[in-house]
Parts: sequence; structure tokens; C-alpha cells
Amino acid sequence: MSTLDKISLDVAVVLGSTTMPIHQALRLGRGAIIELDASEDDEVAILAGNLPIAKGNVVVNGNRIAVEVTEMLPRALDKR
Repeated sequence: MSTLDKISLDVAVVLGSTTMPIHQALRLGRGAIIELDASEDDEVAILAGNLPIAKGNVVVNGNRIAVEVTEMLPRALDKR
């Protein structure tokens, strides 16, 4: 198990997305609000290494935010 302890993996949770012109993105500053195509009650995508691995829900407990995994996605077949 010690070999796995040294491996790191980027994990991201995606709530939504948006599209905006580059000139608008360049004008964004601290505190800017970007509207997404989702709400806080929508399901989130969980990515590992930029690949979708699961779906989940956002859970807020006091001042902590977490993600509850609700579904694991089937692994994509390696096409090498």
C-alpha cells in the first residue's frame, strides 16, 4: 500500500458551465459573479485526471461544503 501513498491525483467537481466572450472574461475582477447553467440543487460531475468518474450532490454542513457521491460511472475502455 505504501506505493499508492505517493501517487497524487487531481479531482474536480463541476457544478455547471457558461460561455462568455474573452473581453468579458478579461474584465473579471475579485468578487465577480459568473452565472452558471445550473443551480445548487443540480447533480455535479466528479472528475479525476479530467475524466468523469462519478456523479454526486453538494452537501453544506455549517461552513463546510462537501460532495456526496451518488453514482460511480463505468470506466471507459482503453482504446490503445
